[in-house]
Amino acid sequence: MRHLVLVLGDQLDIQSAALDGFDSEQDAIWMCEVAGEATHVWSHKARIALFLSAMRHFRDALRKRGFQVHYRELNARGNQGEFSAELQAAVSKYRPRKLVLVEPGEWRVKALFEETAAELGVELEIRSDRHFLCSHDAFEEHARGRKQLRLEYFYRELRRKHDVLMQGGKPIGGKWNFDHDNRGAFTKEGPSAELLPPLRFRKDATTREVLELVERRFADHPGSLEHFDWPVTASQARQALDDFVDHRLAEFGTYQDAMWTDEPYLYHSRLAAAMNLKLLDPRDVIRAAEAAYRAGLAPLNAVEGFIRQILGWREYVRGVYWLHMPDYLNRNALDANRPLPDFYWTGDTEMNCLRQAIGQTLQYGYAHHIQRLMVTGLFSLLLGVDPQAVHAWYLAVYVDAVEWVELPNSLGMSQFADGGVMASKPYAATGKYIQRMSNYCQGCRFDPAKAVGDEACPLTTLYWDFLSRHREQLAANPRMALQVKNLDRKPADELAEIRRLAAELASSYTPSGDR
Repeated sequence: MRHLVLVLGDQLDIQSAALDGFDSEQDAIWMCEVAGEATHVWSHKARIALFLSAMRHFRDALRKRGFQVHYRELNARGNQGEFSAELQAAVSKYRPRKLVLVEPGEWRVKALFEETAAELGVELEIRSDRHFLCSHDAFEEHARGRKQLRLEYFYRELRRKHDVLMQGGKPIGGKWNFDHDNRGAFTKEGPSAELLPPLRFRKDATTREVLELVERRFADHPGSLEHFDWPVTASQARQALDDFVDHRLAEFGTYQDAMWTDEPYLYHSRLAAAMNLKLLDPRDVIRAAEAAYRAGLAPLNAVEGFIRQILGWREYVRGVYWLHMPDYLNRNALDANRPLPDFYWTGDTEMNCLRQAIGQTLQYGYAHHIQRLMVTGLFSLLLGVDPQAVHAWYLAVYVDAVEWVELPNSLGMSQFADGGVMASKPYAATGKYIQRMSNYCQGCRFDPAKAVGDEACPLTTLYWDFLSRHREQLAANPRMALQVKNLDRKPADELAEIRRLAAELASSYTPSGDR
């Protein structure tokens, strides 16, 4: 064999660089389901199922196109523990002159394949992933000489480079960013009765077989498969994109930060999982959104806000990840060391906002960005949870989680553990933020305006305690000046009671233990 082309579970792209120059007479594709990738973190059943179902559908699509595919399936009895052992067996059996691999989406996995290939004495060619619009070299060039990275400047560069929402060299509408228009909350009536849920996809025989396997093999893993309806092929991913553009994009901008009881998706696209598995090209997503604006089907604030998430944020976090790994994984700028509360795995808490966000996560393997940043992430930030534990939880419980995108968002943006690489300040707020952006507080026994007393909202109590614990560090941040001033206005006796109550809260949460 000339080349054994290695295709991983988040590389399901028929246009992948790994397939460049493929010769069906000399080359073959190797794909392998390994239990270690489901247990590296205690993965949600839906996350495991999505990867396995999408991989098997991609295998079948490759074979229909005439590719020779050597595929190892998991079974219910315990085969395939780790990539390294499986790759060793494959190299011994097929004896390729070279291994070909598109760069993995996780530093750990890339290092694993490099080390295994070296041990086996076989050449490994790692090719750039052209799924993305910004290469590593281009991001490093952008970062060179800058004291601080910021999304806005990077985003503007990519808008110009790829001519997205531009006219005559200037941004359409005269502004680069319409974020000010995209912070709407629902009225007391909630979302429009005309809001349609995302397109659901029926489970075919392949998916049903995977779901049965996951229920047997990973029975003790968190989450439910009851609502599994994710796109698992490129065709389904394109249908999901069209459905979003036709039915929810127009209102996405206004309500992208809003939350509502028992509404997991609202106006969000639910496309991140398909893009992160490479079933959907981000260029197609951007083109479809821009075309909707030019056709008058969606307003500029919605389209720009959505494109900023794809062309801006998604590319930006990937650049940050590869620029700063591997040490980025161990950063802990706030010296947070408390354990993750057990209710993150069960949703069993009196706080309605957390019960809603975590309960939804366990049901669907999904939560939108504000639920992640300003509910589950906010609480762990204020409590002072070890950021590596927070990272492991986010990587485990969301179907769209791949480390290159998850780690900077959770450890950096959400937990401020990188000290300001991803965000210029901690995203710290009281429970009143959640009250403003949702109806969660209406179903809760706690009062978001109170920091002390029997009705005190834990988020509000912990907010003031967080500011107090980190006052010296936060006072040096100009963007935190007003919050620190508000802290300094607190009477000494009230602040002492806040600290006492915060310590009591922290000790009351049962540690989750190792998962």
